[in-house]
Amino acid sequence: MVLMTMIARVADALPLAASMQEDEQAGRSLMDYQAQAKQLFRKISTDPQPPGRCSLESGPYIFHYIIERGVCYLILCDKSFSKRLAFQYLDDLQTEFSLQYSGKVETVSRPYSFIEFDTYIQKARKSYMDSRARKNLNNINTELQDVHRIMVQNIDDVLQRGETLSALDMKASNLSSVSQKYKKDATYLNLRSSYAKIAAIVIVVIVFLLFIKFWW
Repeated sequence: MVLMTMIARVADALPLAASMQEDEQAGRSLMDYQAQAKQLFRKISTDPQPPGRCSLESGPYIFHYIIERGVCYLILCDKSFSKRLAFQYLDDLQTEFSLQYSGKVETVSRPYSFIEFDTYIQKARKSYMDSRARKNLNNINTELQDVHRIMVQNIDDVLQRGETLSALDMKASNLSSVSQKYKKDATYLNLRSSYAKIAAIVIVVIVFLLFIKFWW
């Protein structure tokens, strides 16, 4: 489930629009995560090369965000929520927000200047809530984004330990490269092992045939 959606200007972390869980009790419990989101926006604004797509764990939840045209689109959702659906939802918001406000983003100075965008956020959120819906099943099963390459980090690494998102992204990329290399090496070794077994069988068969030929 998507619990919170926030949109902010990357240059100065100015919040442009937001939408939170409608349930009052749940809304109160999400205030700490809203504060984390604002800290994350500030971190992104000071990072010279933040990753364009990122996932950050925070307790029982996970933040996903994308950056497009100087705007950061961020959501907080349950860890069980489909990662592919989450990024498809963010892409949906980005497309609509750009259509409505792309020429105004740089001109506003007041927080939540586009708060009326909450109407579209609520509508889009509901359409992505049911992962069993035909549309969402198609989104999950279609390679719309290469989301499996987006490594999940912990938000404490960014907000408390002070690491930059670009540094974490570099570590994730290196880890992915090492993983791919290990996979290729393992495949190569498995092939060599298979060839060796086949060769051993062939040699045994040849020796057996020679034995029959010369001794019978």
